[in-house]
Amino acid sequence: MNQKRRNFIKTSALGAAGISFLPSSVFGKPLGHIAPSDKVNLACCGIGNRGAQIINALHNTGLCNIVALCDVDMGAPHTTDIMNKFPNAKRFQDFRKMFDEFGNGFEAITVGTPDFSHFPITMLAMSEGKHVYTEKPMARTFNEVALMMDSAKRHNVVTQMGNQGHSEGNYFQFKAWKEAGIIKDVTAVTAHMNSPRRWHGWDVNMQSFPKAEAIPSTLDWNTWLTTRSAHDYNKDFINGQWRCWYDFGMGALGDWGAHTMDTAHEFLELGLPYEVDPVMLKGHNNFFFPMSSTLAFKFPERGDMPALTLTWYDGVDNIPPVPADYGTSELNADIPAASNGQIQPAKLNPGKIIYGKDLTFKGGSHGSTLSIIGEEKAKDMASKLPDVPESPSNHFANFLKACKGEEKTRSSFDVAGPLSQVFCLGVLAQQLNTKLEFDRETHRITNNPLANQLLTGEAPRRGWEEFYTL
Repeated sequence: MNQKRRNFIKTSALGAAGISFLPSSVFGKPLGHIAPSDKVNLACCGIGNRGAQIINALHNTGLCNIVALCDVDMGAPHTTDIMNKFPNAKRFQDFRKMFDEFGNGFEAITVGTPDFSHFPITMLAMSEGKHVYTEKPMARTFNEVALMMDSAKRHNVVTQMGNQGHSEGNYFQFKAWKEAGIIKDVTAVTAHMNSPRRWHGWDVNMQSFPKAEAIPSTLDWNTWLTTRSAHDYNKDFINGQWRCWYDFGMGALGDWGAHTMDTAHEFLELGLPYEVDPVMLKGHNNFFFPMSSTLAFKFPERGDMPALTLTWYDGVDNIPPVPADYGTSELNADIPAASNGQIQPAKLNPGKIIYGKDLTFKGGSHGSTLSIIGEEKAKDMASKLPDVPESPSNHFANFLKACKGEEKTRSSFDVAGPLSQVFCLGVLAQQLNTKLEFDRETHRITNNPLANQLLTGEAPRRGWEEFYTL
């Protein structure tokens, strides 16, 4: 790879200075064609299930070359489609070897692996000056997210968390309506995901992790574990099942909060809560997530904005209250399918309700736009609503264009990090089944010593300590 070009993309100096680039057609290249040398060379970690969806979406922008594929289960059935689609990409089973042996061959990386393993891969990439597209949520612990945010600043790399709706209609609408004073004086937000989850129906009296099973011949189990403590292999730990367990995933909150809370969190400038209260947990246990949860996140006044409580609801039998004139709840057709099938419609489909002083809004998940609740109020406001710009790029093109210095990512780690830390605090409240009081200045939990220790979590496995120092 041309080192001069790598340095240009890494620093993005011209893009940061606001200089506009001439279209490639000015230089004799036809519109719509981008030469391979003008594309971002991309390595991909995690190439099955959601990882495959990410790779295809990035490739479909026409802005990248897929030059390397890495997966701990390389050759398993869920990886073969991507392997066949990009037969010339170099293949690796350990991301560390990919960096050691092919680090000069790419300038950006995707991280489409389980939640707990986002951290070491992303930290190594940033320390090597690589731009990173990391799936949501950013990491499993509050401290890991903090380290990732700090590393992104120190290494001056482009970052994007993979909550793709943050580049679609709701992002631009929420921003425009907030700036125009349509969304104002918000004191409460409800966010909800009430579809069935993978762990629903499991025995909540479980006293140990499931028994060890034979490790598949294609799977490097030791590398799959990355920084986590030793666990015996079981099929219920892989291929999406990892999301069920506190040791590996972030449950429904980490999965869907990034698609329902994101715009309210950013544009209402919520930052971190001072209290997280598990109002209701049904089926609490020590190993996997509750069958149903209601969590109340309390945020203080922010400038001229009033204090706000954001309440999260999950569980098929835990439908949040809605205003009398709420209307219907629609399922966004653009939501990508889960690896175990399409999202199942619920009594109330995933979304949010935003309660302001004069107006109440409802919205779906991902990029779904808001509407004003109440037919008469909606009619009255119709002529007062500001124009909402169209998105200049989807989330994947936004990342790649940012790598080239042409745009700024919309879900960079400085934006997505505090949101991910909200999820970390919520999961701690679920795991310990207790109210947490959080000092927003010192980033300490003040009423529970164990919870405060869990902000950092257990020590990494021996041999994986270096990723916390990169």
